[in-house]
Amino acid sequence: MPTEIEALDAYIEAARAILNLPLELAWQAAVRANLEVTLAHARNVQSLRLPDEAEPASVFEV
Repeated sequence: MPTEIEALDAYIEAARAILNLPLELAWQAAVRANLEVTLAHARNVQSLRLPDEAEPASVFEV
């Protein structure tokens, strides 16, 4: 099973290839660090449990 770093590097490479983006090897660690922070925030949001009576906010359009 790949480590989280290996999984993120594989994700970065796959996204780079499918989007045809140039990515210098020197930026790989910075991109991975950004994804690690994003995933940490997502885990925090995902762990938040709302009561069943919670309703989504209204959508206001102009």
